[in-house]
Amino acid sequence: MAFRCLFFTLRRVTYSSRRYISLKTTPLDEAGYTSKRDDLTSRILKLVFPRRSASDVLRNWIDQWHKVTVSDLRNVSRLLLKSKRHKHALECSQQILSWMEAQNRFQMSAADHAIRLELIIKIQSLAEAEEYFEHLPNSSAQKAACLPLLHAYVKERAVEKAEALMQKLNDQGLTVSPHPLNEMMKLYMAMSQFEKVPSVILQMKRNKIPLNVLSYNLWMSACSEVSGIASAEMVYKEMVNDKNVEVGWSSLSTLANIYQKSGLIKKANLALKSAEKKLSAHNRLGYFFLVTMHASLNNKEEVLCLWEASKRVTGRITSTNYMCILLCLVKLGDIAEAERIFREWESKCIKYDIRVSNVLLGAYMRTGSMEKAESLHLHTLERGGRPNYKTWEILMEGWVKSQRMDKAINAMKKGFSMLKHCDWRPNPGIVMDIAEYLEKHGNVNDLNQYVKVIHQLGIANLPLYKSLLRMYLLCQRPGFDILKMMEKDEIEIDEETTALVQALKV
Repeated sequence: MAFRCLFFTLRRVTYSSRRYISLKTTPLDEAGYTSKRDDLTSRILKLVFPRRSASDVLRNWIDQWHKVTVSDLRNVSRLLLKSKRHKHALECSQQILSWMEAQNRFQMSAADHAIRLELIIKIQSLAEAEEYFEHLPNSSAQKAACLPLLHAYVKERAVEKAEALMQKLNDQGLTVSPHPLNEMMKLYMAMSQFEKVPSVILQMKRNKIPLNVLSYNLWMSACSEVSGIASAEMVYKEMVNDKNVEVGWSSLSTLANIYQKSGLIKKANLALKSAEKKLSAHNRLGYFFLVTMHASLNNKEEVLCLWEASKRVTGRITSTNYMCILLCLVKLGDIAEAERIFREWESKCIKYDIRVSNVLLGAYMRTGSMEKAESLHLHTLERGGRPNYKTWEILMEGWVKSQRMDKAINAMKKGFSMLKHCDWRPNPGIVMDIAEYLEKHGNVNDLNQYVKVIHQLGIANLPLYKSLLRMYLLCQRPGFDILKMMEKDEIEIDEETTALVQALKV
């Protein structure tokens, strides 16, 4: 009965997740807008549901004889984009700005076009963004909008499209800054086409386009892959001699990473020591890059020293910062120190971020300390923590390892209940462990319902179907429905599966 209840729940969650629209929003209080304010910006920011129209809010505002300025609209567009409220941001950029343009009150700037193109990529499609780019009114608009389009090509790994766009920009004389060329180098690095990076650098030098820090970092990394350490060091020396560029922690950490990959640990440590001297007293970002690198070199003392130094930087230490130091300490095997820092975070946190406790939960699970894991899980619930899919995945894996399958199946149920909020899918190994358990201890109906749920999620594989075929054969049941699912999933049948199907006389 428990299994059937579980499978009913999983089926319901699977179906509902297909039509669910996430209502998660990003808090806007940090931007200084609260529910007590009543201006155009705050009214549009209050639109939590994507289906509600920002254009309607604007019309109502104007109907009430309020003044609307271009700077108001641009400001709210930026805030919405920053808060990942892309649908409303697109309305502000596209519908609202188009409406204002129709009133002949202003012409869209190049920056307006760039923001609109970026939002079209996020909300509509890359193809529609390409069409929009082709119809931009002038070269200045194309120059501003080329960066988000190139960035999209990098994300899609679309090398040919990116190269064609760069050629068009070059022909029109629009590549006058390092940013689009840096995007091309990032694309080549992502595609392991390291040999193409030096040619981009050569183009920059030939066209007198200044290299910036990112340009040098990418060039160094590419040269280390193509020509080795000596070539990367030559690039670094050129950077040091470039009076227009300041060598910072990012370049030195890039060099340290190159040394580490080549097994030159002493040089890597020296580069990191130099990088530490370049860290800012006003920004923590560099501290945690270096903390992660020291952890990869097993430098626990340096990890802890940098952690303490980061606390002296102005501003609040974020949950992400705590997650980083916890992950590094877990990697170094110092669970006790990780527990101490976790307690420190708990004593200071305003809102309980379950991602922080998940780091420690995962460490307990991997070391076989399931009693500690369960105790921590109950503690986080008492503190008001809300488990996410990762929480249930960690517990599920731990309970499978300790053969507490009833709890593992319950955790899978809780994990599947999160499908409406994310694209999580369970580990294939855990899926098979539960299937084998059901094959051994359950009955054919339980396993059949379980496989159907996994099939609906699109993650079924041949071993899973074999498990069900064996159960069907044991119970002398026809397997037509199994073959239909396998055909839909385009599963290639091996000799063992063929033998099972023939034995079933399907």
